[in-house]
Formats: sequence, structure tokens, C-alpha cells
Amino acid sequence: MILEAFSLVFNPICLALILLGVIVGIIFGSIPGLSATMAVVLFLPMSFSMTPMNGISLLVGLYLGGISGGLISAILLKIPGTPSSISTVFDGGPMAEKGEAGKALGIGILYSFLGGLLSIFALMFVSPFLADITLKFTPVEYFAIAVFSLTIIASLSGDSLINGLLSGFFGIALSLVGMAPIDAYTRFTFNHFQLLSGFDIVVILIGVFAVTDIFLSGYDRKNLSNTMNKKTFSLKGFGITMKEFNSQIGNLIRSSLIGIGIGILPGIGGSTAGLLSYTATKNASKYPEKFGTGVIDGVIASESSNNAVIGGSLIPLLTMGIPGNTVTAIFLGGLTIHGISPGPLIFEKSGQYVYGIFIALIIANIFMLIFERAGLKVFVKLLDIPKHILLPIITVCCIVGAYSSNSRIFDVWCVLVFGLVGLLFKKFKIPSTPLIIGFILGKMAEENLRRALQASDGSISVFFTRPISLAFLVVAFLSVILTLKKKYKK
Repeated sequence: MILEAFSLVFNPICLALILLGVIVGIIFGSIPGLSATMAVVLFLPMSFSMTPMNGISLLVGLYLGGISGGLISAILLKIPGTPSSISTVFDGGPMAEKGEAGKALGIGILYSFLGGLLSIFALMFVSPFLADITLKFTPVEYFAIAVFSLTIIASLSGDSLINGLLSGFFGIALSLVGMAPIDAYTRFTFNHFQLLSGFDIVVILIGVFAVTDIFLSGYDRKNLSNTMNKKTFSLKGFGITMKEFNSQIGNLIRSSLIGIGIGILPGIGGSTAGLLSYTATKNASKYPEKFGTGVIDGVIASESSNNAVIGGSLIPLLTMGIPGNTVTAIFLGGLTIHGISPGPLIFEKSGQYVYGIFIALIIANIFMLIFERAGLKVFVKLLDIPKHILLPIITVCCIVGAYSSNSRIFDVWCVLVFGLVGLLFKKFKIPSTPLIIGFILGKMAEENLRRALQASDGSISVFFTRPISLAFLVVAFLSVILTLKKKYKK
């Protein structure tokens, strides 16, 4: 089966499709508002007329390229190209401002490759064992994970814990708008039918991160055309010395393991993985106060973890038929169309295609490394474009991205509103990152809390009697206590 898989993948058409997928994926990932999901959705119908291996290989390339491409705009424009790149902005953006855009991009690309490679090896060798563990997870455990993940708000609150909590609770409040999970009860819609489906994460991301920065640049109009000086970057290899590489091995392994673990758990996603890895690296660092000012540790943590999610998310998909996120749900549709049924028997029934997916992932990862590194000079030249030219282009991309998410003009207005919200946050020195965390995890926490309470007839003791749930809640409690202790000492 392995030999057959090699013969299926190593043909000119299949290799060309993988390369095409990676290039298109990077472009989609790097444009704010577009995403790996959108790239896979657009190309899925095209894959139907191809042979199974060719069609699947194209989707693999799109998925991997789309996740990795988000680092380009996150570093150069301080706008996450995809939700997975949120935490790349924290240190990648400041590095670019200090004239280290080339180094930040080089390190981001290298550790995207390494994180992705580690996750592919996990997919190949550890998938049956890890899949067995996830079978034990119920809504109780998922709620405990959500609570644990929400505790990172305290770590990312900056100087004021109160402001961070306000931002986080506002994010949770936004996640409650629309129809409630399970019973579809409408909340906070004010009889406006457009709010029935709630707010889209893409809309909030574009508004808070992109439009806010455009508004802020507008206030500083005098300097808009003063950026014509060409910026030069001296970059050897990937911009990292052997000494720096050796010092970051622990960061790479820790962040990749977090990414793989988050990928295995359905419905959490690369954004949570990046934020958790960033916080874990910051807490373990000897210089946590430097995080957010432009240190390579933050870029490495974010990029290695969000790319490690790729292999992790395919583990439950292939072995149990459970998609871990939106992209893998679309991927599941692609596999089914081509007559491949994910589940425990997939290795027996479609073994050659499973090994083909493993090989295609490795090839796509290598193509991503080569193509992004080769195009580095082009990406860095974005910084040479004067702001009075660049900002209108970014604005158009933001509006197109917001509209294309759900094909609603309402989302375009929401982007502008969230841009103003971000502006108010900046004025009152309220961090915007906890808002995003609260919004992403609020839905997950609510849905799993309700499911768990329904199953236990309203008894909260179920959260403390199940070992995995109890372990996550204890770690969450300790995390809050340690953060409060640090704040109190300051």
C-alpha cells in the first residue's frame, strides 16, 4: 500500500496540483478576510472530476498553504490573515516595526514548516493511540477545556487585569448574540433578523485588528506619505542563528505538542492553539515582560502550534470520521465524494490513499517552505509601499473579505462598527486580544456546559467527578492564582 501510495503521489500532475494548492492557499491565507476554509471550499468542486489522489492532494496543499499564509499579513501589516495567526501579530508586528520584518518572516516560515512536520509525524505514528483517548471526551471535558482556555485572558491583560477582564467578558457577551445552541432561543437580536446567526469571527477580526489600525493611521495623516524611504533587510538563511535555534527547541516542542493536542480535540481550532502556546511560552520565559515588544519566542510559539494543528485535526478525521474544524469538515466531504470512508477500517479499505495523504502532506510542507522563503523579498517589499496607497487597498480587501464571508452587506457595516469599538479600546487602553478569546471560547463553553448539565439532570458535580475534567479545572484554578500572585507582586 505504501508503494502504491508513492506511485499515486509521485506523478507530475499530482505534484503540480499540490504546488498549485500551496501557492493558492498562501495567497488566500495572506489576504485578511480570506482563509484556508474559503480556499478549500472554492476548489472542492474542481476536485470532483479528478482521480481520488489528485483531488485529495489539491485539498491538502490548499489547507496547509492557507494556514501558513496568515503569518505574512500578521507580521507585515499587523493584521492576522487567518484566525490562526492572531498571536503571530503580538510579536511579529513589533519586530517589523523595528526593521526586523525579514527575520520575523524567515523564522515564522521555518517554524511553520517544523511544527507542521512534527504534526504529520504524529498523524502517521500516534494517530490510533490518540484517537482512543479522544473517545473518552464528553461535553463535560470540553467545558473544562474551555474554562482552562479562558484563563489565558488574565495572562494577556497587560498592565490592567480589570481592563483585560472587561474585554474578555465583552467578547463572551458578543458570542451570545443570535440563536442559543440546542434550543435555538433568540437572544440580544433586538428583532433584527440579520443578528439571528450572530457575529462572524472573520468580521470581528477584520474590524478590531485591521479597521482600527486604518482609523488610527487616519488620525496621523501627516505621516501617511512619509514612508517612501526604501527599507533594506539583510537576511541569511531564515534569520535565526544556531544559538537562537538551540535555545528555542523547548519552545518548538512544547508549542507543537499543544497544537497537535488542540487539533485532535474537535471544534477548538488554530487560534486557540496559538494563544495557548503563546501564553505557555510567556509563562515559561525568563523575560516575560519582553513579550509583545518583538521577541522571536512569540512568533515561534504561534507559528509552530497553529501549523501543528493541521496534522492533529486529521487524526480524528481519518480514524473516527470526526472533523476537528471547518476545513476538515469540508475535507471529509471531499473524501466521501471520492469513495473514501474515514473510520477505524480506513487503513484496510483505503490504505493506499491514507498513506498518500501522509506523503502529500510532507511534500506540501516542503513546497510551503521553499515557496514562502523564495518569495520573502516580495513580501517584505510591502513595507515600502506608502501608507496613503497601501491603506485604501487594505480597506478594500477588508470590505471584500467581510462581504465574502456570508455575502451580506450587514457584515461590512459590522466591520466598521467593530473598527470603532477597537478605536475606543485603544483610547481607554483596553486590550483587544481578550475580546477575541472570549468570543471564540464563549460559544464552546456555553454549548458544552448546557449539554453536560442536560446529561447530568442539572448536577454540577459531574465536572468534579470525572478525572480529565477535574484535572483541567484544577490547572485553570492554579493558572488564575499564579497570575493574580504575579500581578499583586507588581
